[in-house]
Amino acid sequence: MPYSLKLLLIGLFTLPTGILVISLAPFDRDGRLAYHICRFWTWAILKVGGIRLKVQGLEGLDPNRPYIFVANHQSYIDIPTLMQALPGFQLRWIAKRELLWVPVFGWAMWSSKHVFVDRQNLSKAKASLRKAKEKIHRGISMVIFPEGTRGLAGGLLPFKRGGFLLAIQTHMPVVPVTISGSGAVLPKGDWRIQGGKIEVILSEPIPVDQYRVEHLKHLMTRVREEMEPHTHHQAASASDPPNHAEAIFPAESRLER
Repeated sequence: MPYSLKLLLIGLFTLPTGILVISLAPFDRDGRLAYHICRFWTWAILKVGGIRLKVQGLEGLDPNRPYIFVANHQSYIDIPTLMQALPGFQLRWIAKRELLWVPVFGWAMWSSKHVFVDRQNLSKAKASLRKAKEKIHRGISMVIFPEGTRGLAGGLLPFKRGGFLLAIQTHMPVVPVTISGSGAVLPKGDWRIQGGKIEVILSEPIPVDQYRVEHLKHLMTRVREEMEPHTHHQAASASDPPNHAEAIFPAESRLER
């Protein structure tokens, strides 16, 4: 299918979906209905793009409980990919506050009750962390991209600590998630979606009951060690500035207090 036709079809799905999700916001307290609608939108994106998913490890998860999913990040297509790869879960991302002003997309994210972080205001950042905790305790899973931006193909950038701090403070198991192939399907700096296969590998949940804040680095290392063997050896590429689904917490060490 020509790239221009793919973009046109995706646009035709996106606009009405965004309007519907926004209009439901006053009646959808946790964004659960909006999330189901967005899952249909993400299914359409992958279908139009000719993208095939292979998911490993889903059988090791309990869909009746929340988790904190920690995933590598190579492409804008990672978000639709995870929404389709984890069909039994309500997922919410942590995103920078500036995205609220992006027409349709930012408003739809707000309507779906994702967590927004003001990176310039420590007290508001702490409030966002509390909101994430509340969602988890209501059975909603959080997704963290600990690299903070789209990373290298076949490798991992250094991890940020905010998502791991959230796991320790909520005692929620951490599920390491490795996405492979998304960088080839939708490369950096390119909006032309290529057809192809994306693999999503879900490692076994890591209990965090025995971890404390002082063990944060140990937890980060353990998750990284789970993910690294699954990363495919691809040509490394330069990193981009943070995008619209970042695990961003300013002055993270101060948030621990």
